[in-house]
Amino acid sequence: MNYKPSGSILAASFLLLFTACSKENAHPSPSGMDKTISIENVLQAKKLVESGTFEQKGSSPLILPGQSVSFKFSASYGQTVSFAAMYGYSNDLFFAPDNPGIALYDDQKKPIEGDVSDQISLWDNGTRVNQVPGATVNLPGVAQTNAVKKVIQKDAEGNTYLAASSLVKATLVYNGDSYFTLTLKNTSGGTKNETPLSPGVWAISYIAGSDLLMPAPLYQEGQPTANGLTPLAEMGDNAALSSYVKENTGIFTPLSPVLVVTYKGADNPIFKIGQKDPGNGLKKLAQQGDATDLAAALKKIQGVSGVYILPAEATTVLLPASGGQPGGKVTQKLHVEKGDHLAIATMYGFSNDWFFAASGIDPLKTGDHSGLVKLFDDGTAMDQFPGAGNAQFNLGGNVMDKENSIQQVPNPNPFTTLPALTDLIKVTIE
Repeated sequence: MNYKPSGSILAASFLLLFTACSKENAHPSPSGMDKTISIENVLQAKKLVESGTFEQKGSSPLILPGQSVSFKFSASYGQTVSFAAMYGYSNDLFFAPDNPGIALYDDQKKPIEGDVSDQISLWDNGTRVNQVPGATVNLPGVAQTNAVKKVIQKDAEGNTYLAASSLVKATLVYNGDSYFTLTLKNTSGGTKNETPLSPGVWAISYIAGSDLLMPAPLYQEGQPTANGLTPLAEMGDNAALSSYVKENTGIFTPLSPVLVVTYKGADNPIFKIGQKDPGNGLKKLAQQGDATDLAAALKKIQGVSGVYILPAEATTVLLPASGGQPGGKVTQKLHVEKGDHLAIATMYGFSNDWFFAASGIDPLKTGDHSGLVKLFDDGTAMDQFPGAGNAQFNLGGNVMDKENSIQQVPNPNPFTTLPALTDLIKVTIE
């Protein structure tokens, strides 16, 4: 169940996301000294971009026949939504879409709306012998150790069931700006399989290229149940599975090839906070991760002595730490003099136009300078949920332009809560 893509798969997925760049620098002065700057993506990556729970509001959390529950989420192209809820009048059956989940966009990248019940199936958790389903089921029942298996008309004990789509109706509504609402209605009333539904859990995986990082977030067909699914399937208790998905939900983003600039003077040569994008190529870095135009513009500015674009070896982008592998790291030797300053900039890859930047770094001072790094919104694109927006360039979207001033991204922000920036990007000088 716990899918861990290899480094090679991730690298291949991301190579197409950002423009590959080469190092550029001005001729060094014969005086001064050599220093080395290192920039690392130190984020401990999460594989789920969003997750949550659902239940009926009122005196009972059960979703009784005729009742409905809804939850809202953001998603981009290729992402899917998965959920799980117990077939209440059973020993260990649950409803869930086939992995990787319910499709949200069609082949023309148009949002899918309407009845998607045909994507829901009934599953046997494999941990209890199935009795005849109904209100008289004796819970928890006789234990067994089988793998998770789809129930098609009959379970292993010969009990019969209507199609899941006859018992649960799932309806998608597109709310605009990448947001969807999924409504689940218990339609089992009056059928031979009438049952309450338990509170449930839902999840959405990050996508890199065409690969979902966790395509089986809640269960794995043909494998033993795990990660808290059993309490949900046997007793309708979603707490353990909810804790599992929460632990795997958070931030995942690559960093684009890093721009490093050496310059003299107090002013940041790249941008000024509170002003609009200067039109020097920063927009392309912030929206697409391509620093080529910005580097060319900076080389023409008086006082700028060196310009470098640092792509990670093999992957180009700096991937976060994942699956026991460290995050991407780039280094550059610099020839600096007293009075020189450093500035850096790199895109928050899974955003519309966010970028990390720092200026005024003293290159003669060795040690950790990560505390100077801030996260900025370039103001040139409409913001969406990071890693789940259909207008994000690196998720295959078309950017929706805006003309706002450059501002620091608040934390928490309207979409999510980021970890401390020092847990995302590390900058050191040796």
